[in-house]
Amino acid sequence: MNEWQHEPDAKLTAEIEGSSSKSPVNTTLQTDERVLARVTDGIYRQPGSAIRELVSNAYDADAKQVVIKTDRPRFRTLSVEDDGIGMTPAALAHLLHHIGGSAKRSPAGAELGIASSEDPSLSPSGRRLIGKIGIGLFSVSQLTQRFQIVTKTAGDPYRTIALVVLRQYSEEHAPAPDEQGEYDAGLVTIWRERAADADSHGTRIILTHIRPQTRDTLQSREIWATIDSDPALAPSEARNLIPPEFHIGRVKPEDADLLQNGVDTYNNLPWDRDDRPDVAFAKLVSAVWQQVDHGIPNPRLERICDYYLRMVWQLSLAVPLPYVSGNAFNLPLKDKLYLYELPPSAGTSPTKFQLTDTETIREAKSIGSAADVGNDFTVLVDDLLLTRPLVFTDLPQTNHAVKKPILFVGRCREEFGGVQPELTGGTLEFEAYLIWAPKIAPTEHQGVLVRVHGSSGTSFDPTFLRYQVSEQTRLRQISCEIFVSEGLEAALNIDRESFNYAHPHVVYITKWLHASLRRVATIQKSIAAEIRREIREAAEAVRAEAMSSVVTQAWQAETDDPGAEPPPVEFANAVDKPTAVEPGTFRFRRESVFGEREGRRSRQDESAERKLRSIIQLLAAYGVFESLTDQQQERLLAGIRQILEVPDQ
Repeated sequence: MNEWQHEPDAKLTAEIEGSSSKSPVNTTLQTDERVLARVTDGIYRQPGSAIRELVSNAYDADAKQVVIKTDRPRFRTLSVEDDGIGMTPAALAHLLHHIGGSAKRSPAGAELGIASSEDPSLSPSGRRLIGKIGIGLFSVSQLTQRFQIVTKTAGDPYRTIALVVLRQYSEEHAPAPDEQGEYDAGLVTIWRERAADADSHGTRIILTHIRPQTRDTLQSREIWATIDSDPALAPSEARNLIPPEFHIGRVKPEDADLLQNGVDTYNNLPWDRDDRPDVAFAKLVSAVWQQVDHGIPNPRLERICDYYLRMVWQLSLAVPLPYVSGNAFNLPLKDKLYLYELPPSAGTSPTKFQLTDTETIREAKSIGSAADVGNDFTVLVDDLLLTRPLVFTDLPQTNHAVKKPILFVGRCREEFGGVQPELTGGTLEFEAYLIWAPKIAPTEHQGVLVRVHGSSGTSFDPTFLRYQVSEQTRLRQISCEIFVSEGLEAALNIDRESFNYAHPHVVYITKWLHASLRRVATIQKSIAAEIRREIREAAEAVRAEAMSSVVTQAWQAETDDPGAEPPPVEFANAVDKPTAVEPGTFRFRRESVFGEREGRRSRQDESAERKLRSIIQLLAAYGVFESLTDQQQERLLAGIRQILEVPDQ
């Protein structure tokens, strides 16, 4: 056996050497522990991702409330505290020694008290678990290499404290494996302390020694540094150096303890200091939408808010929370939106439906249960109580023909019958809505957001899962959420911030979404065309009424008869059979007045004909036709028609 080979490898080597097509070797794939060790080096993209993972852990631990505290805008410390079930010493030991080997979704989860004894995919209270592979806690490596865990379960007179110092991983200086092939990812110091309240429970993660680069990100230092750069920049270069409208303030670069411009004036927030946390967050959402009313056609969150506020916004979208003004399925939407139900099959058109005064979509169509999560879960970040910042009614008015949003709802369940679950990933079930609105604010909400069991690591995908049809204007007016209640989890990449597009569940959702987008476009065009037709008809009716008034006044004045009515006017085609006409009717040959014309008449032709009818009635009131032959009358009218059809330059 070579010195670099472990005994199992040497045994497999010998078996391979002695194998043949008639006696093949069967084995299993195994993972080098070095892959899992790299987790502590940070696989998440942004500091906000780490906070999201900690909140998700709290949700899985049956927490009712999570409180996140920072010392903004300094960001020297950060803590995440929940009132969940906490961790026993056994559960903590398993967590620390099995990075990437979560006990969730396994029989060990019930034994450790972190999963349901009846279904390992559920929390002890029955929530669908978000976490899967046991790396969420170590996402904090994105923020710091040093943190503390304080945890306690109900009934335990002691709380457990662990001080964790993560090892910085690098390929050049990779830690050597121990005798079992495992890698040292860091050092942990653990102790127990007597608790004042034996019935208390929960976990608190305290982050200290925040990484300098992370602190710079949280402070939006790059934005402020750019704004504070050389004041002698040319106007073309300085045009984009505009501070975010809303920000938490900043510290002086030369002294991290001093706030820029004083304590009372350094920040600019859309809520007041005395506002309740829920009111404060609602004001933040309202302030973003108000950008449309303030003349900003496409408000972008990255230009409106600094990084901290954007991070809070993204967190509110990612975890299971109620909506700021209620979710679309549970609101009484009668007459507020156009409503359509999307069919599960591709060959069927959407069905329009209406609600009664107090009826909801969930009541009428039994759709929306997958979106109804997080009602028993709250997340408080400093002075903000988070809710999902998505609204569906009372949107800003625009000059678009379609004034009301169009809401499409649908659901689908696919069993992938006749195909082995190993190839399909098993059953897929989801519900969804797509909303078309003249404006989507912020523009980062344009696209599709996919949630699995109420949570999401992804942001809105503006490509709608790589939709290739060129409908750019209309796509910018569509926002969509897909709520997956079964399946898709295997398609999530390890950071939960992207999907494996080759997975059958992603392929199926992609096809469904793209088919739905085509239906949305068709319906929206149809509604817009109908509204434009109604507007034209209403305008024509007003013009017709005005012309009729002029003609009627002339007839009454010339005949000295208050009840006099203008005579009817008809244009007959040469091929038309003679028909009885009302006495006094003026009848003319169409081809003599309008000339020989092929094809369908345009709106301009119809408008000219209506005006000509009124002119004929007006001329008749003054007896103009009495001295003219039929041919002269038609030539006169043909000339008037030609004048009416002369285009404006």
